[in-house]
Amino acid sequence: MTTNDHVEASANVTVEEVIAVAITQFSTDGFDGTKLEDISRASGMSKRMIHYHFGDKRGLYLQSLNSAMDSLQPPSDQLVIDSAVPVEGMRKLVDCLFEIFMNNQDAVRMVVEENTHPVLEAAERPGVTDVSGVMLHINRLLMLGQDSGAFRPGISATDLYLLMTSMTLLPVATHNITQSLFNVDLYAKENVAGLHRLVVDMVLAFLTSNIPDSGHQSYLEEDISESKSDSSASIYEDGSDDIFS
Repeated sequence: MTTNDHVEASANVTVEEVIAVAITQFSTDGFDGTKLEDISRASGMSKRMIHYHFGDKRGLYLQSLNSAMDSLQPPSDQLVIDSAVPVEGMRKLVDCLFEIFMNNQDAVRMVVEENTHPVLEAAERPGVTDVSGVMLHINRLLMLGQDSGAFRPGISATDLYLLMTSMTLLPVATHNITQSLFNVDLYAKENVAGLHRLVVDMVLAFLTSNIPDSGHQSYLEEDISESKSDSSASIYEDGSDDIFS
């Protein structure tokens, strides 16, 4: 391939394609083990153009992590309450999140890698992605369920989001040890289906169980010094009284 051919081929590679390759590389080899030469070779974009678009490897990592996190967020059309039965609304959300996480395992693996071997400084992480949409949706479902008596009090949107997503991280985080200890392949089709049922049942049982009210608003406490405004305060800020719209 001539230099001109290489330049032309590189120009046809999109930034999104490079990021997709980078997510796979970073999730497999980590930040230190990933080389821009490998990403250039796998994506077809020259190393010079990668530097042009992303600055350096850290810049590519930041954009890749941002893209990975975004890919794990439900689309807006899934964040609509279309049932007056809060249990069904919560089941639909758990189904959606489980499917998204299972279909984006490289993205999940990269997020886990950033948590276990952090590359970013603490100040950089708040800008990585925006989960306000899904948190607002959970708050609305919680309000609907708690007001109707279907869900018990003392549970926050943060509690639920962490409960849902922690279980969907199991295949990435514990696959090898689970197979060694229990001879259970978490990626086997029947076990993916079983894990899906487990997550749904666990979340719904957690919400509807007859546990005495602890008097707390949440199982977890937010760091007030770094907290943003409470997303629940904006539930009805659009001026509409109908949460099913």
